[in-house]
Amino acid sequence: MEYKISNRLRTGAIILMILGLLGVGYGFMDSHSVNEDNITEFLANEGHHDGAHATEAHGSEAEHGETLSEVEADHGHGAEAEVEGHELSHEEHVLHQIHNRPYAALYVAAFFFFMIALGVLAFYAIQYAAQAGWSPVLFRVMEGITAYVLPGGLIVLAIILVADSHIFIWMDENVVAHDALIQNKSSWLDKTWFLIRGLIFVGGWSAYRHFSRKFSVAQDLADVNDKSYFKKNFRISAAFLVFYIYTESMMSWDWIMSVDPHWFSTLFGWYVFASMFVSGITVIALITIYLKSKGLLTFVNNSHIHDLAKFMFGISIFWTYLWFSQFMLIWYANIPEEVTYYITRIEDYNLPFFGMVALNFLFPLLLLMNSDYKRIPWFVVMTGVVILFGHYLDIFNMIMPATVGDRWFIGIPEIGSILFFAGLFIFIVFTSLGKHPLLAKGNPFVKESEHFHY
Repeated sequence: MEYKISNRLRTGAIILMILGLLGVGYGFMDSHSVNEDNITEFLANEGHHDGAHATEAHGSEAEHGETLSEVEADHGHGAEAEVEGHELSHEEHVLHQIHNRPYAALYVAAFFFFMIALGVLAFYAIQYAAQAGWSPVLFRVMEGITAYVLPGGLIVLAIILVADSHIFIWMDENVVAHDALIQNKSSWLDKTWFLIRGLIFVGGWSAYRHFSRKFSVAQDLADVNDKSYFKKNFRISAAFLVFYIYTESMMSWDWIMSVDPHWFSTLFGWYVFASMFVSGITVIALITIYLKSKGLLTFVNNSHIHDLAKFMFGISIFWTYLWFSQFMLIWYANIPEEVTYYITRIEDYNLPFFGMVALNFLFPLLLLMNSDYKRIPWFVVMTGVVILFGHYLDIFNMIMPATVGDRWFIGIPEIGSILFFAGLFIFIVFTSLGKHPLLAKGNPFVKESEHFHY
């Protein structure tokens, strides 16, 4: 039965990937159908961005004497910038934004699904390090999800390499040459060093996942009195969490915050962690409920679902605390190079910016506050879908304003990217789940986990 379900899902995943690739391909073709020859005509035909508006906006910016540093906070791609000694016209500027969109859409979806796997890896390590007694029946689900860490991380790095300055303006040497602020950060924002750091991050996370999975499976086959593999897993999990705390923060600076190289937040690493952590726990719950509905994971009871939902609820509140702390302090201080980050999002991304707060805070708060609701599978699934969409919008809000400015839209490129990476994620995860029994029977706490009741 496991084999049939796994095959059916893999077939569906391949279909999703094909549909996604078609959407991604269309996005690149459509964006590049607008070029230097027809951009003026394109703007003239646009209802909300006609030629008169463009001229007026351009004249207004010139009148106020915007510098590259000022507009770069609104993003080097999203505002008029001085490159190679000449000012980009409004038409050139819009053309950059249009061409950036498919790269940004692909990057948002790639990072979103990767961060789910990385969040699950951290949660899994915490369970081992804490020697938790409630969760071992879920370990195989977690190990299946974390199989995506290595391919997902390498794909994110590959997109960064290919997209280059379409996403990260500091990778454009011409921009850096005219920007003193980015030049001051050049020792960190160096492309070679950036990629080396990325490989170290992905390599470290993947190495832990590999050995932890190996020890977990080996413990199942070991003698009943031999707990050596569990002890090894405990030790490497504790060490990994130290490595993870540092590298997750640096990854968030590199892969997300440097998209806006003039802006910074000392809270950003924790904020990204909260988003990936709650998204990962949500996916554990969704996959667990799905497998249980198919007659598998019979050893998982409503108390396990309740505890997963409790984490979904609690980390959603934690995410909101970090979001508000970061937003309120920056907004109240009103320091220009910091507050412009939020001004851009409030002015140009009002609906997705405040909408994600409702999805990531109000919905989990209202739907999961009642303890009884946390035991109802369909209720947890409904809430989980809302949470995942909300945190996709969170990543969307982090990347899109810096790359496409006010020309955002959730259309074919975005949906196609989501479909492709959702298909790839499902394919890898369920392929991994089918390789070993779904119960980590050798774990010394498995009996306690099977009889867990809350």
